[in-house]
Amino acid sequence: MICFGIMESLKEKTVNSVFWSGIERFSAQGIQFVMGLLIARILLPADYGLIAMLTIFIAVAQVFVDSGFGNALIQKQDRNQTDYSTAFYFNIGVAIAVYFIIWLIAPWVAIFYNEPLLTQVMRVVGLNIIINAFSIVHRARLTVELNFKLQALISLLSVSISGGIGIWMAYAGYGVWALAGQTLLNGFLGTLLLWVMSYWMPSFCFSTESFKKLFGFGSKLLLSGLLHTLYMNLYSLVIGKKYNVIDLGYYNRASSFPVVISGNLLSIISRVTYPIQCEMQDDNERLRASLFRLARMACYIIFPLMVGTLVLAKPMVALLLTEKWLPSVPLLQILSLAYMWEILMRMNYDILNVKGKTDYTLQSEIWKKMSAFGILFLTFPFGLKVMCWGLVLYSWVDLFIITHYTNKLIKVGLWMELKVIFPIILLSGGMGLCVWLVSSLFSSYLLQLVFGVTVGVIFYVFVSVLLHWDEFFVIWNFIKSKLPG
Repeated sequence: MICFGIMESLKEKTVNSVFWSGIERFSAQGIQFVMGLLIARILLPADYGLIAMLTIFIAVAQVFVDSGFGNALIQKQDRNQTDYSTAFYFNIGVAIAVYFIIWLIAPWVAIFYNEPLLTQVMRVVGLNIIINAFSIVHRARLTVELNFKLQALISLLSVSISGGIGIWMAYAGYGVWALAGQTLLNGFLGTLLLWVMSYWMPSFCFSTESFKKLFGFGSKLLLSGLLHTLYMNLYSLVIGKKYNVIDLGYYNRASSFPVVISGNLLSIISRVTYPIQCEMQDDNERLRASLFRLARMACYIIFPLMVGTLVLAKPMVALLLTEKWLPSVPLLQILSLAYMWEILMRMNYDILNVKGKTDYTLQSEIWKKMSAFGILFLTFPFGLKVMCWGLVLYSWVDLFIITHYTNKLIKVGLWMELKVIFPIILLSGGMGLCVWLVSSLFSSYLLQLVFGVTVGVIFYVFVSVLLHWDEFFVIWNFIKSKLPG
């Protein structure tokens, strides 16, 4: 009864925020994904490969610019205007310094990949680092306030306008510059609208004391985030160097599907639950209850989507991207297995930060990445498929290590979490088998996709209702509450 009351209270507090966070992510990312599909139908895999070659450099730069200050502001309970202003000026200063470095190394990156065009592309795309730095604090403030409604509107506008211009540029024959232009314009519009609509301005002050406190928390997140970012983007660097730009394009498009599904749901849930769990950071019983409940709900949504993507990968790619992208299908299927566990990893990672144990966060990241680099080193000589299977292995190593530290803090280990979600694993697997059997009856890609999705949804809903699955009725009742009348 105590846990039920705790979770009912949590649900009442988070449900509206989750709704608007979901609208923000899936409306914006959904539109961006669809427009990306349209652009991919026009451009060549090599164009995507060129942009993907820069991913590791841009991603690492973004980690340095944020330096964990966004999470530090959210976690800090007595944050004030001085804290926000200090973080703002720090982010801008680091962004300018980092972009200067990117400008200098761009020719060397082009030589490394033997792609001369990369010099200009990297210098243009790199401008987004400075642009995004102007919005880090604004987004942190809105997240603290659980104001995802405004973030949804801003993201929707910026993605729609930039995506439309990107499609026009692709049709007009701009090639890789269509992708670069879309990225740059999206960042500029998002930042501009945040400044206009969030009604926050930094004060003309920089507090050394505030900086020390924020950096004390954020520095460990910086190091752990840097390790994670280096590893996750190192695949693009290795593929681009060892293989070729076309193979990298296939890998980039294959990873985009599970990232859109798992990554966005992960972001929706984490952005809402992290600030709320920070308020209960001293109550381990409530943290355990919230972790179990949220893990079940998240996996109930993500697992069937990832299994469905795995089973229907071929008709999805053929219909959405055209058959020129079919070599990416096996990679997409394997990556779907790897990314489906990302939500559990992130939830446990957030618990460490909620408790303020960023030293545990850093320790866990060091152990995980030592294992990860070893897996990458062993798999990359054997081709892209084996490298992707290495990511599946890494997802389990990640879970094992991060739950070791969660168990230290709130007495929740990997085995306990797997027991909680095991029925959902069985349900998703059963659904996947039904979808595979039905889709194999048709030779048409369209019929495979239509009947596969239909049967999968019917099976999942029917079993959920038959077994009185709580997660289904929570979602169903919430949807009904949002309908007119």
